[in-house]
Amino acid sequence: MMELRGICREYAVGGELVHALDNVDLAIQPGEYISIMGPSGSGKSTLLNVLGLLDRPTSGTYRLKGEDVSELDDDALAEHRQRHIGFIFQFFHLIPRLTALENVELPLVLAGVAPRTRRERAAAILESVGLKSRVDHRPDQLSGGERQRVAIGRAIVMQPSFLLADEPTGNLDSKSGGEIMQIIEQLHHDGIAVLLVTHDPVIGGRAHRHLSLRDGKIVGDRNGGGV
Repeated sequence: MMELRGICREYAVGGELVHALDNVDLAIQPGEYISIMGPSGSGKSTLLNVLGLLDRPTSGTYRLKGEDVSELDDDALAEHRQRHIGFIFQFFHLIPRLTALENVELPLVLAGVAPRTRRERAAAILESVGLKSRVDHRPDQLSGGERQRVAIGRAIVMQPSFLLADEPTGNLDSKSGGEIMQIIEQLHHDGIAVLLVTHDPVIGGRAHRHLSLRDGKIVGDRNGGGV
């Protein structure tokens, strides 16, 4: 599980101290499907970045699968990200010069997986998200929805326990966004915990648990709805 206790994240902006996260307590169980909502500047993306070990809290304790990761060095944090966490972003963050297959392969390359094994696994992942015929295409040859499918493939190729998605449909039309949500929800049904930041109440309402943030604080935490 993921467990935050007294997490604060502060930034100095223009001589003022901004409390992006303010004494946050949160426990996330394996296999949950959680939406994170709130106005701009409420701390949604900061919370996701702390959970995903992309950002360090100013104070507080973060335990990931029972281990306190609050004070780990950068190499140890990178290893935990690689083993446990997948990321999906609004703007895909694919490498332009690499093909779809090579983009999905990249985490396996960094993990030292043998070339044949990683190619086979990446190809199987792309087939599972409907891109079997697009493996040799670069990002500029793909639609927005196809790019996000590649990004999902890259996020899950290391078989993470947690999938963190920051506005994954925010750069897509409604049809492509709906298809992406179907893929994400299938991953949840397959056992991956999903944490989804969104401004869209319809998408947020599809989750089984709903967190509301305001001014760096969790002001709502309720179950209900979902698909």
